[in-house]
Amino acid sequence: MKKIHPEDLPFFLNFEATVVDFFNQLEPEQCMKYKVRYDYRLQKADGQYIRILQQAICIQVGDTPGSFMRSLDLHTDITHLKPDGNPMLSFIGLDGEPSYIDVKTKQAFSPQKEVLSKREKEILSMIIAGKPSRLISEELHISMHTVNTHRKNILAKAQVASSSELVAKAIKEGWV
Repeated sequence: MKKIHPEDLPFFLNFEATVVDFFNQLEPEQCMKYKVRYDYRLQKADGQYIRILQQAICIQVGDTPGSFMRSLDLHTDITHLKPDGNPMLSFIGLDGEPSYIDVKTKQAFSPQKEVLSKREKEILSMIIAGKPSRLISEELHISMHTVNTHRKNILAKAQVASSSELVAKAIKEGWV
């Protein structure tokens, strides 16, 4: 789960909660007549994010409603098809069952609060653009001491030691 993009993690968790609710409403034999599909961003070993389409079908059920015992899952890189946008959940009906596309999910999990304030994001954008503290203070009409305090706070919140690490993390995490 640490490899899921932080912005997509609440979607992923809400999708899973919605899938459980959906299958709990079905009789065991109906469970095998649906394919679940949703997308989210996943971090590769090199730190870059790709968009994954996760598809699952039930291949074994128990005797009670929603008793999904085994599934077959397929993960496909769809970055070239959907480079951005919000993740989407769908239930695809098989053998004549109805399909449900872009399902409104159960809101069991909320997005994490923002790491950086609006002002910190503004300063971070200027740091990424290569602007020194003096220029940032002039453009924002604040003291250089205030800019340096913001820089220090941003580094602490990002849990990095240098501006170059900050820039790399900010781009990877999509903070700006």
